[in-house]
Amino acid sequence: MTLRLPIRAGITALAVAMLAAVPAVAAEPTVNKGDNAWVMTSAVLILLMIIPGLALFYGGLVRSKNMLSVLAHVFYTVCVAILLWAIYGYSVTFTGGSPYIGGFSKLFLAGVTPETKAATFSVGANISELIYVCFQMTFAAITPALIVGAFAERMKFSALALFIPLWITLIYFPIAHMVWYWAGPDAIADAAAAVAAATDAVAKAAAQAKLDEVMADAGQIFSWGALDFAGGTVVHINAGIAGLVGALLVGRRIGFGKELMPPHSLTQTMIGAALLWVGWFGFNAGSALEASGAAALAMTNTFVATAAAALSWMFAEWVVKGKPSLLGALSGCIAGLVAVTPAAGFAGPMGSIVLGLVVGVVCLFFCSVVKNAFGYDDALDVFGIHCVGGIVGALATGILVAPALGGTGVYDYVAAKVADYDMVTQVLAQAKAVGLTIVWSGVGSLVLYKIVDLVVGLRPTPEAEREGLDLADHGERAYTM
Repeated sequence: MTLRLPIRAGITALAVAMLAAVPAVAAEPTVNKGDNAWVMTSAVLILLMIIPGLALFYGGLVRSKNMLSVLAHVFYTVCVAILLWAIYGYSVTFTGGSPYIGGFSKLFLAGVTPETKAATFSVGANISELIYVCFQMTFAAITPALIVGAFAERMKFSALALFIPLWITLIYFPIAHMVWYWAGPDAIADAAAAVAAATDAVAKAAAQAKLDEVMADAGQIFSWGALDFAGGTVVHINAGIAGLVGALLVGRRIGFGKELMPPHSLTQTMIGAALLWVGWFGFNAGSALEASGAAALAMTNTFVATAAAALSWMFAEWVVKGKPSLLGALSGCIAGLVAVTPAAGFAGPMGSIVLGLVVGVVCLFFCSVVKNAFGYDDALDVFGIHCVGGIVGALATGILVAPALGGTGVYDYVAAKVADYDMVTQVLAQAKAVGLTIVWSGVGSLVLYKIVDLVVGLRPTPEAEREGLDLADHGERAYTM
């Protein structure tokens, strides 16, 4: 079985060889202060992505009477996600239990102290567990915040306030567990070393059974061998399909298709998009969990794929519509960031440029042609950019990871080397991950929206919607002029 992230292959191979040669107790993993500093910085960068980045990006795209409403939706989502993560989210996501959900051994962060450690992707290299808690906390915060753009300007705050904690608990935490939970390199290296050190058949059988147990201690999607460096499935497909379901259930905005509904401030949207791009380096490069070459690769890919997608969307729109729009370039920028997220630590820079060029055109097609053909009101193109871009990126990761295409290959921690690459097998694993995420999030979100609709109702009155949710829900205005 191959596992993800080909980080520091030479060091890992040396560590495993040393463990095999000396079957004594393995050295205690150490914490590198530089890695700690980088992951702490990355967590803050991701928070910058959400507030103010995502809030301004979304807020600028709606009409001025709903600007404050969008800001409130995003800010509320961040706050509730942080608390749920600390209370039980970290435990059910990153402890063993089943392939679909973890357990409660770290409920209320029990046992997590300044001294405890969390594994990275290198044998013997750990970071402080509280830093890992905070880093993953920001992923739990941004994912549901992405959803609110799909039904912007027409969902009651009370409905959102109930839906978000339910969705985080029943959709996000299980998907994150399925994709990202595993025993870690140290546990696998120790178990593999014990097998190599066994001197008789009985000892070898016992050691092999232990290795099999360690390998089985993983989320369902991870055990399939699917690759997701920083959240193509967990964040973008997950949020994108939930947004589409919400947009369909809530229905179109009053006047949709009949009245012009232009963004009220592309200046704010530009600022938000720029903050998203800056913060995304924490998202992608931070997911290496080390200040390493893998982080450098993810950083490079986050630069080039994003630029390629922004230009791809802009020039395609220029050809089709006759003018290159700033909104098109900004939308392409986000599409590129989304698509490169699962591939950031696996693809080579040239592969990432190709990915950006492709996803810009594909997402433009879905946000214009497909959306217009079906007539659904995905207000801020959450499905067209995040779900579609996430699918493109997730599937492309299975291709671009190929060493022959400049990718890193997939590291096998048991064999202590980069595994032989099989494109068909890898792409199939990626497709299974995409399929399970769509079904879990799509069906689960549908049920949750229905429950919320029965309890508090999803939509404001027509009068409140026409007045604007700033005043109707919050009694405030974004602007006083």
